[in-house]
Amino acid sequence: MDNLSDTLKKLKITAVDRTDDSLEGCLDCLLQALAQNNTETSEKIQGSGILHLFSSLLIPQSSCTAKVANIIAELAKNEFMRIPCVDAGLISPLVQLLNSKDQEVLLQTGRALGNICYDSHEGRSAVDQAGGAQIVVDHLRSLCSRTDPANEKLLTVFCGMLMNYSNENDSLQAQLINMGVIPTLVKLLGIHCQNAALTEMCLVAFGNLAELESSKEQFASTNIAEELVKLFKKQIEHDKREMIFEVLAPLAENDAIKLQLVEAGLVECLLEIVQQKVDSDKEEDIAELKTASDLMVLLLLGDESMQKLFEGGKGNVFQRVLSWIPSNNHQLQLAGALAIANFARNDGNCIHMVDNGIVEKLMDLLDRHVEDGNVTVQHAALSALRNLAIPVVNKAKMLSAGVTEAVLKFLKSEMPPVQFKLLGTLRMLIDAQEAAEQLGKNVKLVERLVEWCEAKDHAGVMGESNRLLSALIRHSKSKDVIKTIVQSGGIKHLVTMATSEHVIMQNEALVALALIAALELGTAEKDLESAKLVQILHRLLADERSAPEIKYNSMVLICALMGSESLHKEVQDLAFLDVVSKLRGHENKSVAQQASLTEQRLAVES
Repeated sequence: MDNLSDTLKKLKITAVDRTDDSLEGCLDCLLQALAQNNTETSEKIQGSGILHLFSSLLIPQSSCTAKVANIIAELAKNEFMRIPCVDAGLISPLVQLLNSKDQEVLLQTGRALGNICYDSHEGRSAVDQAGGAQIVVDHLRSLCSRTDPANEKLLTVFCGMLMNYSNENDSLQAQLINMGVIPTLVKLLGIHCQNAALTEMCLVAFGNLAELESSKEQFASTNIAEELVKLFKKQIEHDKREMIFEVLAPLAENDAIKLQLVEAGLVECLLEIVQQKVDSDKEEDIAELKTASDLMVLLLLGDESMQKLFEGGKGNVFQRVLSWIPSNNHQLQLAGALAIANFARNDGNCIHMVDNGIVEKLMDLLDRHVEDGNVTVQHAALSALRNLAIPVVNKAKMLSAGVTEAVLKFLKSEMPPVQFKLLGTLRMLIDAQEAAEQLGKNVKLVERLVEWCEAKDHAGVMGESNRLLSALIRHSKSKDVIKTIVQSGGIKHLVTMATSEHVIMQNEALVALALIAALELGTAEKDLESAKLVQILHRLLADERSAPEIKYNSMVLICALMGSESLHKEVQDLAFLDVVSKLRGHENKSVAQQASLTEQRLAVES
């Protein structure tokens, strides 16, 4: 270290005199000291105050320039040296050196800038202001096709520099995307796929950029899918495959890229991984199985990619995914059920799957998860059943297959995601009067629905419970169902539902309440009164923002309530005639007609 102190003193003099020979000796000595103990040497150099001298040594025509840039690159490996490098004014001369024709100078300059940018806002900002990124992007573009080792090394350094420059910084990533770096990097990956270091650097750069929404379109216009799948097929090491997965996952969120990945044969690779890893209990194999099956499910979220893989229900991929459902592996059961839910996104697919026995497979799966089951598997299987129940022709088939009984086993679940899907599945199935009546008389179900109508922390569960209560009345039109709901305390929730911010829910509530008033007014009278239904109807009719169907159904309900003495009195006390008579001139004909009828009824009854 005494030797280092002498060198630093000597450097102060030779940096001014510019005698290249003695300067070179000083620089060699610094590089040697940095190689032996980087941190201590860096601290010494910073303490000596010579850092700013390096800016005058970074001149294109000097034979020492590459060594100076190398020293800066070594210093900037230390976090505490990055801001001092910026403050010493080194960025601008380094960026100027990016125009050099000397390969070694370019290499060391790229390293120096890359290290200064690493995790340093100040470093990135200075490189940005000096315009360094554009020059590096231009170099990548022009050097892209050369495959000699020295050039590949330089390309790797430049990729690394851009990665450090833009990592986790959205605005700098967007800047690189606007400079057109993505097509260049994709081309690099294709040409240099034999070079592990450069390939790795490209993958990390893709991983960074792919998180940005604006990058997806640019990626979609390249052959990235083909290149990544080609690269993926060559990899045997888990770590390398994991790197590619990290790029594939964000890219596969884009529908156009999903289709490209499917066409490039990614699905076959994923199915092969699943087959290889399914019986392994090694941690990394379990992780890879999960990644592969999750990615498979993600590819099925695109309409075109999903339909291509469905192949009319005859496709190899669809058949393989079906075989995951009876598997003993929870991850595969989950992915299989989610995949079926994704295939079940149009009527044709749903009808085909129900006709070919998928419902029984899903019910068997649910059966295996009733007691202390896996919540994610329950949720996924219920999602699939709910989607399959959407086409009208499937409802009766699913009911006769025993789906409601299978679903009702999960009534005791305390997990909101499972509750939500359970409710959605039942609501999809009960279009038929008989099914609605059977479920509506199930006291345990109705009591649970009433309880969930108060699940204020889970808006989805609360909304679905209300909608199912209403649907049980609307589809069954049954006095027994209404009595069960009244006895379980459900009326107040239907009245509250009539004030929902969603018109469809308001409407469903009003229709159900009108049926209650028509069929079983005496039973429900007290509950309707205490829920302040009449005041709510007055408010809905007086509010100009209420949708026409809300006004129409509110008036139908008012007429139905006249059969109750106490509710009739409330209607008279609130001067409904004034509000209703104004609606006779409503632009909607049905509303205007109903207003006339209601006005006559109110006048007769007053």
